[in-house]
Amino acid sequence: MAVQAHPTPGRTRPGRPPRRLRPERHLLPYLFVAPFFLVFGVFGLYPLLQTFWVSLHDWDRLAGQGAWVGFDNFTRLLEDSDFYTATFNTLSIFVLSTVPQLLAALGLAWLLDRRLRARSAWRALILVPQYVSVVAVALVFSQLFGRDFGIVNWVLENLGVIGAPVDWTADTWSSHLAISFMVMWRWTGYNALIFLAAMQAVPRDLYESAQIDGASRFLTFRKVTLPAIRPTIVFTVVISTIGGLQLFAEPFLFDQQGNAEGGAEHQFQTLTLMLYKYGFINNDAGYASAVSWVLFLVIAVVAAVNFLLARRSERR
Repeated sequence: MAVQAHPTPGRTRPGRPPRRLRPERHLLPYLFVAPFFLVFGVFGLYPLLQTFWVSLHDWDRLAGQGAWVGFDNFTRLLEDSDFYTATFNTLSIFVLSTVPQLLAALGLAWLLDRRLRARSAWRALILVPQYVSVVAVALVFSQLFGRDFGIVNWVLENLGVIGAPVDWTADTWSSHLAISFMVMWRWTGYNALIFLAAMQAVPRDLYESAQIDGASRFLTFRKVTLPAIRPTIVFTVVISTIGGLQLFAEPFLFDQQGNAEGGAEHQFQTLTLMLYKYGFINNDAGYASAVSWVLFLVIAVVAAVNFLLARRSERR
């Protein structure tokens, strides 16, 4: 008796055209991502292009659009000595605050990843700086780094490190250090939790294998943990770079004058402070827009360099 052959599952019968997805199924993924592009276009791309248009005009913030000046605002900016001072201050504070911050966050995450008593409480405590307003943080640190009655000067004098009180706002390096400590205190715990989440995703079998091989804790951290969380490190470096180069609140509130000058000699005026000064105090929107576009390009270049260096180290 002949056995009737059944068609193999997943194959079309001879003579029948293959199934085609309905048009709405092709459009469904685009519908899901469309809200992001819509929001980005309204709140990201349009302001970016509008800022570039404003930078090409002699534009007063109150009076509105003025005469077309082309790239004169950018030429004026490149001839402005205050711009180079603000760029140096921005990069200096960024390096002094970001590098120690990420290293301290990595160490904290490594400690919190171990078996500690009340681990949940410790993890919650390191986020306390995030709950505090940046204004309150700046006021407290301004008192800590005060010249006459600041605790930092009192401690350094008693330890014999300094002979006379330091005016932390008067000098370039002292003001950069004070602002960097403010930034580190505020963001170290936040980055530590990001690193901790990545460390907890590392397979525990790798740690057990390293322990069987007799590797020390530091060697395990260097050979197992760091390679496993390298994508997270790249992410935090890029995000910290973007945030560090846009630093505004800490140096603005650290200045007791509150005029966005960054000290008597602009010793801690950042690019965002310079932008705020010309845009909202001097009402020169055209020049402020030029500053914002140069800041955008600086952030893009530094972030790209960080990303390329991180990817290059990952391939080694």
